[in-house]
Amino acid sequence: MTRKLLLMIIALLLALSACSSSESNDSNQAYSGPEDVVWPLMITDDLGNTIELREYPKAIVSLSPSMTEILFAIGAGDQLVGRDDFSLFPEAALDVESVGSLWEGMPTETILAKEPDLVIVAQILSEEEIQVLLDLGLPVYWQSNPGNFDELYENLLDIAKITGHTQETSLLVADLKQRVETISKTLEGVEKTPTVFYELDATEPTNPWTTGSGTFIDYIIKMAGGLNAASALEGDYAQISAEELIDVNPDIILLGDALYGVTPESVAERPGWNVIAAVQNGLIFPIDPNMMSVPGPRLVDALEETAKLIHPELFE
Repeated sequence: MTRKLLLMIIALLLALSACSSSESNDSNQAYSGPEDVVWPLMITDDLGNTIELREYPKAIVSLSPSMTEILFAIGAGDQLVGRDDFSLFPEAALDVESVGSLWEGMPTETILAKEPDLVIVAQILSEEEIQVLLDLGLPVYWQSNPGNFDELYENLLDIAKITGHTQETSLLVADLKQRVETISKTLEGVEKTPTVFYELDATEPTNPWTTGSGTFIDYIIKMAGGLNAASALEGDYAQISAEELIDVNPDIILLGDALYGVTPESVAERPGWNVIAAVQNGLIFPIDPNMMSVPGPRLVDALEETAKLIHPELFE
């Protein structure tokens, strides 16, 4: 995956619902959906499209990394029969056959060959791309990205309802909420708010890509007790000049491009960057960009790790 492609892959989730007759009750005994569910289920996605399902889907194709992560997290991984090329987490997802890359056009023939009873996608796909699938007669559920953790929990529960895994997901959500609350309580009363620069892509070291306000990365930095160095930039993802960054003088630098060979040492060697506080104090840290930007349960992992990097004194 190229670094430029990484910028495009910031996306998130899935959701839809199901339906069944008395004949399908036996086949759904492995699912943990509510006993009082009324079939068929009429589910409306975040684009306003309504789907009718007569049983919990047994053959799901996920076309978004976040949707794939969510399916496995809630216990629905066995219902997945196809994924996109960039759905690489968890490791078990690699055992599911890929339908191809969406950046080279919608792989409709491969998707149809899977005979899915549900296709789930996140906000990374456009309405036009969704319409291509709908025109083929496929049941498609599109879910918008969460703007905060409460919306993340709602998204998880929506997907659980669709796939028949409400019990497992209720436990998962309870655990995620507790972990977020623990971080929030730990950070209560902190007096210092370090400025944090999150680097997405430094293919042009003099104008690295970063994340502005309104993104989940910006939200995580704030919740972790930091101030996003690029919060004033227009647009969710934008370039910032080295001169601007030197003026902001971030206390901490997080390297979302460390997967592509960028190291704290190489950052420190950039012309002019030696005056930045983060460089002078050795506070440059690699961080997993997928954990930070794929809108699934691992966003809570991202919050925990970011908080520990920004305020290590509180987590000793």
